[in-house]
Amino acid sequence: MIHQDLQAALNSQINQEFSAAYNYLGMASHFEDQNLDGFANWMLLQHDEEQAHGMRLLRYLQDRGGKVQLADIKSPKLDYKNPLEVFQASLLQEQKNTESINQLYELATNLNDHATKSHLQWFLDEQVEEEKSVEDVIGLLERIGDDTAGLLYLNDKLGERKPGADAAEA
Repeated sequence: MIHQDLQAALNSQINQEFSAAYNYLGMASHFEDQNLDGFANWMLLQHDEEQAHGMRLLRYLQDRGGKVQLADIKSPKLDYKNPLEVFQASLLQEQKNTESINQLYELATNLNDHATKSHLQWFLDEQVEEEKSVEDVIGLLERIGDDTAGLLYLNDKLGERKPGADAAEA
């Protein structure tokens, strides 16, 4: 049976992952409204990844005999002033996720729960990739500035991203 403190922290992380997925869905919707289908594709794939992360944690908690407690999810923001603002919000979300997973890992360490530490290692590694992917797009958007041709080129590149592909490969 999993420790009650760890169960509560895992439930919180599950909610955070599903909230992130919902936020990415809102970001994708924003880009669809702006006729930037490549950006929307990128965000929809992020949505799918966050959903999968939430399910991975949920199943782990159940496998350890824990009780899943799903919480309310706040409506996502749907309007942004430009693509850079969207990706900056995405980066903040990923950084918050990284911090939360680090705290979970620390709790598992303090509780000598080696199985949970092992399970969380994948998430620690994944967050490095998640933050880098978003930072790469932010760097390109900053370089593009107000150049419409550059924005449309990046839109096409992000539209090439496939499930499981790193954003930098798109």
